[in-house]
Amino acid sequence: MKVLVPVKRVVDYNVKVRVKADGSGVDIANVKMSMNPFDEIAVEEAVRLKEKGVVTEIVAVSCGVTQCQETLRTAMAIGADRAILVETDAELQPLAVAKLLKALVDKEAPQLVILGKQAIDDDCNQTGQMLAALTGMPQGTFASKVEAVDGGVNVTREVDGGLETVKLALPAVITTDLRLNEPRYVTLPNIMKAKKKPLDIVKPADLGVDVTPRIKTLKVAEPAKRSAGIKVPDVATLVSKLKNEAKVI
Repeated sequence: MKVLVPVKRVVDYNVKVRVKADGSGVDIANVKMSMNPFDEIAVEEAVRLKEKGVVTEIVAVSCGVTQCQETLRTAMAIGADRAILVETDAELQPLAVAKLLKALVDKEAPQLVILGKQAIDDDCNQTGQMLAALTGMPQGTFASKVEAVDGGVNVTREVDGGLETVKLALPAVITTDLRLNEPRYVTLPNIMKAKKKPLDIVKPADLGVDVTPRIKTLKVAEPAKRSAGIKVPDVATLVSKLKNEAKVI
């Protein structure tokens, strides 16, 4: 079984992001970048399936600037066999990424696509679902457990009422949640091995995909600072303030 694992290069989750002075976006100059944590979980799950003998090949994919090669090398250090970079300087929105991945799915013909449920930069939570729709594959989102059974996969997913288990016929798309696994620590020997693994670079035009942004960002602003809390002497005062000042009742 071949598995395709898309990974995204994002601002490291430990970094406090800053908004550009002109409000056009987030300032990422001289900021530490790393693999999206949800995608790291997806790579780890693919590697675990390979260790169980279910998967034979893991292909990591990233879409974006040249520096995304570093993210792909990290994925290969975790255990991916090879990587593909769809290189572009254009702003990539979820639909464009889904179309690029669809083109790669048609080319690579994987039996399983595992990706993070969302990226921590835009928090869109759309790419996996869009990819499933474009390819016509069944999807299992927010996976907290993945089991290969009877030529398909059982995906236990978190829903409002608890846990739901769905059985997917292959090929299928799975998006990973935080509780699926804990990614392994990348060792130095594996980092060195990753440098020798194949990494192919293609352009969106090579895949016949138009990545022109469809949504325009008008302004980015930091959230308003929270004011200090106050103490009230009694319930009547609390109700009065909620009604007259906060206007929530």
